[in-house]
Amino acid sequence: MEESDDEFYECMADWSEGQGHERVLLNDCGAPSAASQDEEPSTSSSVTQATTEMISDPQDEEPSTSVEPAASPEQETSVTQLESLLKDLGLEDHYTEKISLGKVLQIDKRTISDEPPKCQSDLPWYFLKKLMMVNVTARNVNTECESAKNPASDNTELNFDNLLDITNTHNMVNPLDIITALFLCSDVFLQQELTLKMSMCQFSVPLLLPNCDTNVCTLMLWAMRDIVKKYRPQSVLESKGFVEARIVRSELPMISFVRLGECSLSKSKILNMILSNSQQYHDTFVHNDMQCGDRPRRISNGLTEMTWYLPCGNENIDIFSEPVAVANLRGDIASFETQFYFLCQTSAAVFVFFDKLDHKCELLSNKNHKAQIFLVGNHQSKNFSIHALKKVATQLDLTNKNIIIKTKQINDADFIQSLRKAVNNVIENTKMRMPIEQMADISKELGILVDEDCRECQTAKRNADEITAQIQDTFKYKESQLPLQGKIWKELTKLEKEQFRLQNLGSENIETYKGGLQRKQEQLRKQQSSHDISDAMTCFISAITCPGIERCYFLKWLRMNLDNQSREKLSDLRKQYKDKCKDSKNKDAIKVIDRELSNSSLGSEHFFREMGQIYEASVFLPVTDESRKQLQDLPKICAGLLLDGFPLELVDGDASNIPLTWVKDVLAQLNLLVSPYNKILVVTVLGVQSTGKSTLLNTMFGVQFAVSSGRCTRGAFMLLIRVDEDVKEVLNCDFLVIIDTEGLKSPELAQLDDSHEHDNELATLVVGLSDITIINIAMENSTQMKDILQIVVHAFLRMKEVGKKPKSQFVHQNVSDVSADENNLRERNMLLEQLNEMTRAAAKMEKKEENKCFTDVMDYSSETGNRYIPGLWNGNPPMAPVNAGYSEAVYQLKKNIIQLLGNHETSPNDISKFESWMSSLWEAVKHENFIFSFRNSLVAEAYMRLCTEFNKWEWEVKESMYQWGTYAETTISNFGTLATKSGITDLNQLVLTLKNEASTKLSKLENELLEKIKKYFKQRDNHVNLVERYKQEFVNSAKNLRKDMESSVYSQLTVVKQLKEGMTELDKIRRNHTEEIEMAVCVLIDKCRKSRKKKVQMSDTELDKEFEKMWDQTLNKLTFSEQRPTDVFTSVSHYLRLNLFLKGSHACELLSQKRLEDCGKTPFKYKVTRFMEALKHVASNILPVQDPLTVGQNLADDIIVECTEYVNAKVQKLNNYSDVYIQEILHMIDKRLENNQNIKADKEFEVSLKQHICGVAATDFQKMHNNFLQENDPYRCLNKHKEKFCKDFKDVFNKRDQSEKKAEEFTNQCLKPAVENFVYSKLGPDIIREMKAQPQFIARIYTQYEILLDLLSKDSHTDYLRYICSYEGYVKDWILNQTVKHFTKGSKAFEFEDRHLETSIGSVHDAISKAKKKTSDDLKTFIKNFCQELGDTLVIPQDALGAFMILNKANQEQFAHWFTRFVKDMEQNLRQKFKSTDFSMKLECLDIKPQLELFSQIIGCGKQCPFCAVACVQGGGSHTEHMAKLHRPQGLSGYRRVKSGKLVTDICTSSVNSDKHFHCTETKRHPYKKYTDFFPDWKIPPDGSFEASNYWKYVMARFNDKFAEAHGAEPADIPSTWKWITRAQAEESLKQSLKN
Repeated sequence: MEESDDEFYECMADWSEGQGHERVLLNDCGAPSAASQDEEPSTSSSVTQATTEMISDPQDEEPSTSVEPAASPEQETSVTQLESLLKDLGLEDHYTEKISLGKVLQIDKRTISDEPPKCQSDLPWYFLKKLMMVNVTARNVNTECESAKNPASDNTELNFDNLLDITNTHNMVNPLDIITALFLCSDVFLQQELTLKMSMCQFSVPLLLPNCDTNVCTLMLWAMRDIVKKYRPQSVLESKGFVEARIVRSELPMISFVRLGECSLSKSKILNMILSNSQQYHDTFVHNDMQCGDRPRRISNGLTEMTWYLPCGNENIDIFSEPVAVANLRGDIASFETQFYFLCQTSAAVFVFFDKLDHKCELLSNKNHKAQIFLVGNHQSKNFSIHALKKVATQLDLTNKNIIIKTKQINDADFIQSLRKAVNNVIENTKMRMPIEQMADISKELGILVDEDCRECQTAKRNADEITAQIQDTFKYKESQLPLQGKIWKELTKLEKEQFRLQNLGSENIETYKGGLQRKQEQLRKQQSSHDISDAMTCFISAITCPGIERCYFLKWLRMNLDNQSREKLSDLRKQYKDKCKDSKNKDAIKVIDRELSNSSLGSEHFFREMGQIYEASVFLPVTDESRKQLQDLPKICAGLLLDGFPLELVDGDASNIPLTWVKDVLAQLNLLVSPYNKILVVTVLGVQSTGKSTLLNTMFGVQFAVSSGRCTRGAFMLLIRVDEDVKEVLNCDFLVIIDTEGLKSPELAQLDDSHEHDNELATLVVGLSDITIINIAMENSTQMKDILQIVVHAFLRMKEVGKKPKSQFVHQNVSDVSADENNLRERNMLLEQLNEMTRAAAKMEKKEENKCFTDVMDYSSETGNRYIPGLWNGNPPMAPVNAGYSEAVYQLKKNIIQLLGNHETSPNDISKFESWMSSLWEAVKHENFIFSFRNSLVAEAYMRLCTEFNKWEWEVKESMYQWGTYAETTISNFGTLATKSGITDLNQLVLTLKNEASTKLSKLENELLEKIKKYFKQRDNHVNLVERYKQEFVNSAKNLRKDMESSVYSQLTVVKQLKEGMTELDKIRRNHTEEIEMAVCVLIDKCRKSRKKKVQMSDTELDKEFEKMWDQTLNKLTFSEQRPTDVFTSVSHYLRLNLFLKGSHACELLSQKRLEDCGKTPFKYKVTRFMEALKHVASNILPVQDPLTVGQNLADDIIVECTEYVNAKVQKLNNYSDVYIQEILHMIDKRLENNQNIKADKEFEVSLKQHICGVAATDFQKMHNNFLQENDPYRCLNKHKEKFCKDFKDVFNKRDQSEKKAEEFTNQCLKPAVENFVYSKLGPDIIREMKAQPQFIARIYTQYEILLDLLSKDSHTDYLRYICSYEGYVKDWILNQTVKHFTKGSKAFEFEDRHLETSIGSVHDAISKAKKKTSDDLKTFIKNFCQELGDTLVIPQDALGAFMILNKANQEQFAHWFTRFVKDMEQNLRQKFKSTDFSMKLECLDIKPQLELFSQIIGCGKQCPFCAVACVQGGGSHTEHMAKLHRPQGLSGYRRVKSGKLVTDICTSSVNSDKHFHCTETKRHPYKKYTDFFPDWKIPPDGSFEASNYWKYVMARFNDKFAEAHGAEPADIPSTWKWITRAQAEESLKQSLKN
């Protein structure tokens, strides 16, 4: 059904008025509408009549659209040609829902697959894949199944029928139909990209795009907007200049080629030959001799294509000396009059190809035609009529020069030459030079749509023009309209770097100097905030805030406008530069022009940069400020643009800085927009400037990083590319981030003093951000390669040291030899050797000399780590297409990169982690020494997670061994008693067996722990790669844990054995005495019973008298040997002397000067040596000095407290003394002295300290030993049970039933203490496990955070002093308080106790049942069986058990009955006791002290910062590198100036990056920057920020006078900025430093 003319013109009116855009644009792009089939009947049969000449092209003369079988009327009305083709190509859904550029660029299986198209629906995507990589074979779109359909090729027999069979090409599609369909189904931005890529391939591009359903065509003005061409016409030949211009604005003559009726000459092939010289033939236009080019066109008739011939300035190569545009109309002009009229109005000449001139020639006689008409005919065609030609020529007033006939005598070359001559004459003489922009007006007159005529596009254009119209002088424009990124931003950049590097510090106080820098930055930010937003930026922000497609149009328009202006400006400046360079006297003028060339760069990135500065300045405004509120959405807008495919500037190339606040907030908003699909992998490129880095990325990923306009990339830009669902499984990410960087060794920066530093910073940042880095090496720049590799090696070394392991690919460009890979083996080996050499040099500079070769730094193979890529152009530009070899090599590189990313060892970052990593990385590169300055939350988080896991595993090992230790103690304690289960009769043998068992168990636990570590580091999650370098430290910690636990268990077994041996002798004596008493009692009972038989009744008083008499007589008979106490002092002195023997004769001599008995009587006082006094006086005024007396005394006090706690814990157990105790004390002292770095302990100090501690310990141990002997004296023990024996005597004498009484006695005196001890033995590990699960004890750093936060809340200078000066004591008390507080709040401790009580009571009931089954009537056997059943868990007191067994005549059955009842009562009593006992009291009953175990986790290695004494927070016990997260002013620890006596405010993290000096134990001054020479195991990252140490700055400023008084010093000169810090800021600083 045809549209009426009224409807058509109404549609055009709507278009021109900017109304109804969507409807018309959809029609233009192929929206369904009923179009008239006004095309002529098919004449495909004429193909067989075509000439067989090389240049024949039957398609060019075909007016048909298809050779499909005739359709029925029903089919014609239901399915149009366009719909049919789109369905065949699988594009029907994209007819209305356009394919976007983002869709084409996303990484899917097609992009990494070499599979050819298998069906027609694969063809468009195959074409797009090839085209986006600028592959000139993109139009070869045959399917695999079609290419295999030649039956003759598969037949091995001779069969002439098969040879003559015509291959079935029914399913083949003409490339022009695919191109037309894709343009109809693409959105305007993809159309523009397709046109640009086709132009780069030297393909013709659509000028007029037909829609065969609507019979309306569209001028593709917008699609061609982005094409920029560079050429050298005759006019600038002598000056060797060139012209660079946007093609749609270029005033070029256009020569059009059309066909009238049928034609036996191949117009398109002839055109290709006209435009190609003999050495560089290229198929610009599709013709019938190309693959599938002979297939009938179904929708592309009426397509007008365009290309350009552009001269290079070489007369021997150029075909035309001036540029010319060439148009080619597909199909018969009789069928496409509108297109023909358009060409006649816009062209300088129209060449009409014909075979037969008939009535259709009236088309040529239109008087309004502005173009010259040339007739091109084939005399050999049977339809050719010379008479008709004369008639038409006369009618059109043509001369011979306007008629070109191909005769039999004219060969192809001569024929082409005559056509070129005619074209050249037109070019030289025509005045008709119409830019494509102006063709839009003619298009509208003819009813041709223009793709730019939509409201969004025109509004965006007006907004862009409004901004760029004001630009007269670029430099002045930037100063007035973009002021924030100029001097202010560059000055801020300098201040930022200075605050990190402190290069201009001089003799000024560090913190005062940094405070001054802070004030300057704040003033500059205020200055930025005082600027009103310029008109240009107001318009810019307004435009990008527009919804949908309009802002995309705007940014495109703005970029093109700015490029146009920059191009014009740069062209003029280059000319001036060239003129001035002719005279060497013009050096100053040349410098001015050179500066202008740099300042003339103006692109859309400058507007985004300004927007970033506006936003950053607003962040410094109060939260309630209206301006700040209005600008809060800017990051979200920019994040949206990132998703739309626009780049984000990471590094400002002009200021060499990252606007961190802006970039971080943009990435944060991006993360919110895409979450949870926010995983990314990063690909970056590094290389020398102008070596094709951006082109490489553009070709590889189809993106558009700037590569023209005379402006090389400055800084670094990132783009997002989506990853399709089918590839997410391979890459495990949602986006690829592509980062393009400015070239290293930039000539513009070479004149600057810090250019090398700039390159190093950029390389470190880029390598640090990437998952894979492409190092681009162009062979012509190989002289600079060494410098580049040096920079790259430094960057990779730094990343290896911080745990990042990016992969790399070395790309060697401009290597086209097919044998390059093999022939360059020697070069690759030389490259590797260079890399090794540079690695050694870089490692030496970075003080990481263990790295000897490049493969130590990263996983690199010279075989797989290099790629060779041929040159970009296939011939001489500007007419050279992109080299197919280049595209294919880049495609192989892309596949390899995708594969490497897919094999990535770790899980990709999400966007928030990338933002965090980038921030930390940039903070680090601002320092001179990167490796020692790198601090990153991702690394910290990964390390914290590792520490948390290891702490959990470590506790599992300890808990398991604690439980085993309890079992071993029970086994030894029950040895030789009724409860013993072991068949071993020798105690030494039992202990040896237990030691072997312990060793076996520890080996198993060690292997399990090592396996957990190994498994942990194999996972891809949790950023394990960032902490890979700590793996060996944790392995060593696991091994050392095993050694420590083994030593501890062996000591425990030794002590228990010694105690058991001591008790065995005492038990034997007591047992003998008890048996004597029992015999005497039995005799007395017999005697008394005989008296009863004589009818003499005995009262209880009389019985008591008889018992008393018997008791005295028996005791008089017994022998009580005197228990001689051991002289503990002698034993302690022995072990002390053994310990000091290894320290040398001087130590032994000092030891002999004082008796141990005289030591420890008075508090220990540390004495300062004369050397230390001398040091204090020699140190200069500028050196801070800490009072050595305070340092030594604090160390001694801490060691004394630790040893005292150990002694008290042993004394509380009321056990006997063991030599193991003093050995462990001496080991503790040695370990503490070894860990200390603030003071090197001299022999006098060590000996006096050990004598003091051992003297106190020996005194306490002697008392403990004496008390033990007294408590276990046999005589005393017997008398203790005297009353009980008397009662038992009377019960037996009176034949009373003892079952109930004895059951109660056994329950209370024997079983209850054992059960209670069992519960408490289990309670300690329970409490530890519970506390370790609390947030403040998960990891060491969290505990530090909670302690400091608690101190802040207390606001007490005395607490701070104790924390600083007596760190260990304060922390132990804090842990104890936290533990008590936690368990006092609820009933958790009782729950633990109740659970173990139930377990124990259950075991008791089971033991009673089993004992009853094994026993008949013998109570002793029952008790023995009962005790044996519980021999592994309970230790029955032997003294009480022996007393219970004497005179026990209870009935076993009755006893068991009562025993069961009393056990239940005992359970209730114990439950009530546990419930009512204060938790603090419970802690005192525990063998394992929870606070000490928790403290050992928190204190870690025990090392303290050598400058400020803050504790190391590294995890594991065997780390080789110590680090603290939050250093503090040294004055808090008592450091002061020597002459003034004032406390110092220096902070380690600032000092180590300054030129200040320190001293240790010698009088020489040492630069802080070289502190690692003296403290190699300490890492103090420089911190240039103002906020990091705000916590301690606040504390020192608040309590300055109090600290000074406590340290006996003068108050410090507090920097003014410290006084402004609030408590909230201090808390936030603490949170940022320790918890994030």
